[in-house]
Amino acid sequence: MAAKGHRSSSPFTCTLSIRTSRRTELKDVTGEIKAAIHESGCADGVCYLYVPHTTAGVLINEGDDPAVARDIEATLDRLIPHGAGYKHAEGNSDSHIKTALIGSSETVWIENGRLVLGRWQAIFLAEFDGPRTRELRVKIVPDPPSNET
Repeated sequence: MAAKGHRSSSPFTCTLSIRTSRRTELKDVTGEIKAAIHESGCADGVCYLYVPHTTAGVLINEGDDPAVARDIEATLDRLIPHGAGYKHAEGNSDSHIKTALIGSSETVWIENGRLVLGRWQAIFLAEFDGPRTRELRVKIVPDPPSNET
């Protein structure tokens, strides 16, 4: 993972560079997102995640058992097979369809400097036309200061 970013007075933004190793791959990027939150110094707020590609996305699902990610990969490949006679000339229509179903963005709360994820949840970059190096854009927006006295 490589990150390049800048720190400003309000939102913190960075772009993570994620290398995938298979054509279809759910790659756990939770650690990289946690590192970005730590770097931002945000205590409470929102973390926006965006993948600016048409054949890769981002999702939240179980991260404790790697077999779950492999099952999702296999099921998507079975339901939307590569080379099934699609009309798109580049030959990667299955990748576009999978991304359309998974989506290219997620929003996660931050509380006490930590991602608010369920006990078993993790954040995955969803690669459908790899292996490649992909961008995952991260924007961390702190909550406004409380006016309590």
